[in-house]
Amino acid sequence: MAELKAKNYIDGVLSGDRRILAKTITLVESRHPDHQLLARQILDGLLDRTGRAIRLGITGVPGVGKSTFIESLGMLLVENGDRVAVLAVDPSSSRSRGSILADKTRMERLAVADGAFIRPSPSRGTLGGVARMTRETMLICEAAGFDVIIVETVGVGQSETAVSSMVDFFLVLMLAGAGDELQGIKKGVLELADAVAINKADGDNIEKARKARRQYEMALQLLHPASPSWAPPVLTCSAVTMEGIQVIWETVLAHRLQLSKTGELADKRRHQALHWMWAILEEGLKERFQRHPRIIQRLPVLCHQVEQGTLAPTVAAQELLFLLDKE
Repeated sequence: MAELKAKNYIDGVLSGDRRILAKTITLVESRHPDHQLLARQILDGLLDRTGRAIRLGITGVPGVGKSTFIESLGMLLVENGDRVAVLAVDPSSSRSRGSILADKTRMERLAVADGAFIRPSPSRGTLGGVARMTRETMLICEAAGFDVIIVETVGVGQSETAVSSMVDFFLVLMLAGAGDELQGIKKGVLELADAVAINKADGDNIEKARKARRQYEMALQLLHPASPSWAPPVLTCSAVTMEGIQVIWETVLAHRLQLSKTGELADKRRHQALHWMWAILEEGLKERFQRHPRIIQRLPVLCHQVEQGTLAPTVAAQELLFLLDKE
């Protein structure tokens, strides 16, 4: 019965059925054990139909205009005949665990465009705001025939490392007037970037954008690039006027061509798959550890002692780690 059910999902995704696609992603995001088992069967059945899409990660400082930029880029791609899936990782309410933002209202044109699919995913408290099953969602969209997968992160922070480990090209959006921003941005985020784009380079901001471009170019020269065959460029654009959006897309394609020639893209995908496996393994070990009866019994006592200052955190952690060895 489970196999028949899995086949129905697989056939629906491969045929491009939007309703089945959405239901499959919801199933993958579920934490219910039965749903997780079914999701693994579906993913296994779709795996050989994945890997052909361009995977693009986009991040930026608050207020940089990520949603407007993604909509402008998405509309450009759709009008060129590409099918685009946007996986927008929402911050979640710490109480309800539900999505706060509504990406489909922030990208009104793209949401109704033929060939586009927008999926807001609550982060559910996962490190840095990256949805727990974003990688699986990306594979499902690839199997459904989407040519470009765009992963939007919440903002500059720890999520960038996670997103860069699942995409081919990582774009960092910045604002014009870079003096203060350059001081505030983390070195690690720039090191992850395959390109930096100064958004809102229009009207009175054009000169500020040019100045910011020069500053970021100097900053990038001091950093070690992620690829020996690619020097991350600094570009300017306006998501409102569409100025520079085409150039950014051409940069993504040039990067893909260059890394394909050197074999780096294939190596990157293989390393990402291993990183993905270890991430799932670590999360699974943590969940199984916390569900173990002996841990459930002992954990509250040790937590109380640590909170009261009567037991060192290192001692409590060691006791919990080796508690299961006593069985």
